[in-house]
Amino acid sequence: MAVIPCQRHLFDIPEEVAYFNCAYMSPLPRSVRQTGEGSVAKKSRPWELAPAHFVEVLDEARGRFAALIGATADDIAVIPAVSYGMATAARNTRMAPGQRVLLLDEEFPSTIYAWRARAAEAGAEAVLLPRPRDDDWTGVVLDAIDERTVAAALPQCHWTDGALLDLTAISARLRAVGAVLALDLTQTLGAMPFDLGSVRPDWLVAAAYKWLLGPYSVGFMYVAPGRQQGNPLEHNWMAREGSEDFSRLVHYREGFQPGARRYDVGEPSNFALLPMASAGLAQILAWGLGAIQDTLTNLTADIVAGAEPFGYSAVARPRRAGHYLGLRRHGGLPAGLPERLAAAQVFASVRGDALRVTPHLYNNEQDLRRLLEVLSAR
Repeated sequence: MAVIPCQRHLFDIPEEVAYFNCAYMSPLPRSVRQTGEGSVAKKSRPWELAPAHFVEVLDEARGRFAALIGATADDIAVIPAVSYGMATAARNTRMAPGQRVLLLDEEFPSTIYAWRARAAEAGAEAVLLPRPRDDDWTGVVLDAIDERTVAAALPQCHWTDGALLDLTAISARLRAVGAVLALDLTQTLGAMPFDLGSVRPDWLVAAAYKWLLGPYSVGFMYVAPGRQQGNPLEHNWMAREGSEDFSRLVHYREGFQPGARRYDVGEPSNFALLPMASAGLAQILAWGLGAIQDTLTNLTADIVAGAEPFGYSAVARPRRAGHYLGLRRHGGLPAGLPERLAAAQVFASVRGDALRVTPHLYNNEQDLRRLLEVLSAR
């Protein structure tokens, strides 16, 4: 396993803070914050922003996100949120009465709402698949796929506890029945590898503010080549062909920019946020997804081993993402646990019946000891 030494020096995290909440929102690396500060300053001198800058900032971010998943820049759209990407995917999925969209129960709402609305509009059914007692989400999804299935909107791991799905097996079954696969990788991309060639999703979205170490209100969407001629949610001017020539914008064009660019949100060249998202991607690429996952897998294993004597358990490996924990306790979490954690400046999230503990490369041995001290209290 490739283990990365603690990277706390790259983040602005006080020593007295033990932050185990990357699945809620990552701290910005210092380099990303500095990029943002410089980017905001550019708006103070707009005469220095040439038309070429509008394209350059997009191309850099697209290229880095594409490199992360093994796609091309032409396959990537810039979006503001998962909900925007899922709404785009749902809008471009044909449905009919009697067909079904498969969703996971207790999954993050940004995926659920768009597909429920689209199914209701078409007279189809949005099915919330129940949580399996053995944590085998893959089996639940595979058992639900049949000739009625028109689409499945899924994560790579469940956002409450990190339980994994075998997306390669699920995708193969969906393709066999002609169904669409839309993925939300917000809780995995940036912390674990993703095999685009094996999974072959139709749509893939990820917000930047968690494991991609970027700002809020920026995200990316991969669109499979066969889906790149669909209908965008909005018609912004930069998505049209020839928009690089500002002097000819009054000559309206029907054609779009190549690839997935037609699905870009309006004003995609966000000179403050997009360079920050790009800087976060650059840092992840420098570390390497495999090394990040190996390092965090070791750390979460230590947390599970330390918490077990106090009655806590997690989804067992290999059915759990290595960077992700949902600690559960027989009889439920102790009363007042969130308050005790906060008082000790140990930060984690309660999601459902689990204490979600999601570390990153900035966590150290002192953080681990402080977390376990709070969990040991009766």
